[in-house]
Amino acid sequence: MSQTEIEIATQPECWERAAALGRRPGGPASAALPRRGERVAVVGCGTSWFIAQAYAVLRESGGHGETDAFPASEMPEGRPYDRVLALTRSGTTSEVLELLGRLRGRTPTTAITADPRTPVTRLADAIVVLDFADETSVIQTRFPSTELTLLRAHLGEDLGHLREQGRSAVEDPLPAELTTAEQFTFLGRGWAYGIAQEAALKMREAAGAWTEAYPVMEYRHGPISITGPGRLAWWFGDPAAVPSGLADEIARTGGRLVALGRDPLADLVVVQRLAVALGTARGLDPDNPRHLTRSVILT
Repeated sequence: MSQTEIEIATQPECWERAAALGRRPGGPASAALPRRGERVAVVGCGTSWFIAQAYAVLRESGGHGETDAFPASEMPEGRPYDRVLALTRSGTTSEVLELLGRLRGRTPTTAITADPRTPVTRLADAIVVLDFADETSVIQTRFPSTELTLLRAHLGEDLGHLREQGRSAVEDPLPAELTTAEQFTFLGRGWAYGIAQEAALKMREAAGAWTEAYPVMEYRHGPISITGPGRLAWWFGDPAAVPSGLADEIARTGGRLVALGRDPLADLVVVQRLAVALGTARGLDPDNPRHLTRSVILT
């Protein structure tokens, strides 16, 4: 197995640890994370931005307070927040460090990272370290999913189903219809749209695949034109919640609707496995993806 595959397979155990941290009242993670009622901005880059989007929807829709998500390089200057939450596996991402430096002494900040020895720990006011979910792989898999599990648990979500679903996502064979498809469009609603974007990114990073991601209701406004024979539209969420008529419209294109029905985070594991499998079949090395480094450090 590649290192990336090993890290993918260990996610259910990491999720269990993260959920316990997030549920612990008065624990160090709970004390550092946004409090109910705070107006919060969540920032990150790449995968971390997509996780930020998912968390922002979950937090605000759950009644915990107004929550916005931005790429770290695009956070509006001067907009007032009670707290800025920065997501960064490496703790060295240039845009995140630059933003935290500008906010220091003006806005309370918290960072979630995998490495307590990195510069982010000197710039953020509070730190949550998930070192047990750190990765050596360039491509992020278990760290961002563990991070989102922590945040969901902190919001009070019941995650009792997640470990079992994660195990089935790791262990069940990949359906043939997935491994033979030539194109993937990932669809989500609410917080699952952030997961859809992350799924598309994983397929591009590990497999060099042609993938797109859209909010499900936007898919009909043009993007459906790309769907056809040998191409998949992949829905993250309950199959019963697919918008009325969409499955029939996809079928008329000759394409196929995929709706596995697990928690979107568990279904993301299937996409991670698929991305590695497709990339390996194409002669790519998942541990050394093209044109990528573990952290983007600008000079």
